[in-house]
Amino acid sequence: MRPLLLAMTLAGCAANNAVGPPPPNTARDTAAFLDTLEQRTFHYFWGLTNPQNGLTPDRAPSPSFSSIAAVGFALTAYPVGVERGYITRAQAAARTLTTLRFFWTAPQDSNVSGATGYHGFFYHFLDMNTGQRFQNVELSTIDTSLLLAGVLFCQSYYDASDSTESLIRSLADSIYYRVDWTWARARPPAVSMGWHPEGGFIPADWIGYNEGMILYVLALGSPTHAVDSTAWAAWVGGYQWGTFRGQDYVQFGPLFGHEYSHVWIDFRGIQDSYMRGRGIDYFENSRRATYAQRAYAAANPLVWNGYSNGIWGLTASDGPANTTLVLNGHTRQFHTYWARGVSALETNDDGTLAPTAAGGAVPFAPEIAVPALITMREAYGAHLFSTYGFRDAFNPTFTAQVPVERGEVDSVFGWFDVDYLGIDQGPILAMIENYRSELIWRTMRKNPYVVRGLKRAGFSGGWLGATGPVR
Repeated sequence: MRPLLLAMTLAGCAANNAVGPPPPNTARDTAAFLDTLEQRTFHYFWGLTNPQNGLTPDRAPSPSFSSIAAVGFALTAYPVGVERGYITRAQAAARTLTTLRFFWTAPQDSNVSGATGYHGFFYHFLDMNTGQRFQNVELSTIDTSLLLAGVLFCQSYYDASDSTESLIRSLADSIYYRVDWTWARARPPAVSMGWHPEGGFIPADWIGYNEGMILYVLALGSPTHAVDSTAWAAWVGGYQWGTFRGQDYVQFGPLFGHEYSHVWIDFRGIQDSYMRGRGIDYFENSRRATYAQRAYAAANPLVWNGYSNGIWGLTASDGPANTTLVLNGHTRQFHTYWARGVSALETNDDGTLAPTAAGGAVPFAPEIAVPALITMREAYGAHLFSTYGFRDAFNPTFTAQVPVERGEVDSVFGWFDVDYLGIDQGPILAMIENYRSELIWRTMRKNPYVVRGLKRAGFSGGWLGATGPVR
């Protein structure tokens, strides 16, 4: 039996009643596992980002364009590397400065090609070398927001008086100030999901609970182009409260929607009017969603291989193939990249699990999320855990020897991705660090734009204090 699995097996045994040597120090083993996971995941961002422009690949090792959201997670990762001793502060600051200089000076215009952004927003995917729009992707308001969250984290973290860190703060201000949130309100007061130079705004807005919470906090906090405070009411107006697997919470299926905004904002003890009415906060809401997913996996109503109390987690991730197979007498529909998730509203489940679902939930429910990560590593070894930590996804049911879009199929253990995804690596690293040291949360509590945005949304209590008149 492997050491970590042995530690988990013996965790409940009393040392004075044990036969033979005492059980291992499970706290020490867990800390060692988290150390390894953080360090390997960090090096996805440090080792694969283009040092000439700061652009981080959407995925690796498959050839890839850059994801601006992955850049936001990279900017967040660098200070974690400093605090953990993986790199020096000077190295992190230099890489950060390169990144911010690129985004500040890159072309902003409405041309179909050759630009990086428009009205302060940026295209979802960029060419890794030129930094220009990749193919015909949209100008993404949410991915720009995830990038900006990393930018503002750097602004608050790099607080020294030397020229490099001073310039980081100035560039962060400039990049954030330029974003014209009011322009993106195609149907006021809500913010549109995106825009194409070929056809204008996407006919969908950010309304209802999902990862877009960070977008509205930043849009409300802007000192230059802030949206009206009624935008928060429009956003909340789409919430759907419900009960799923014994938990009462605002429903959203994929766990990333319960995790992304929490990477940068400490929602513990602070409430808007909606959560005051429910008697909880958004942190507790995410904790309940985490427990609901674990209960779903334990019940395993669709009878997928591998699901259990100890292995769970549905979120947007890679998958094996877009195909229908008959396996063990069951007709199964599988997908490639898909927003997997379960709630009272939906069941999008093809047997594919993603470690980032549990990794991003570590602060909410460490007592179940950390053991899930350990169990995944112990159960699947190098199939799932390798150079940069956890590969993106795996499907223990998919054992058929048929063509897959990417990844490898083991006839016993199932399908395993070969890629790591930046937007899934980021929450693993950041949320484990928030659990262990609160680094990102502590730093962002000081950011005046985030504080202003929260207060304009009506949040109060806890570390935020009372809400006064905020225009």
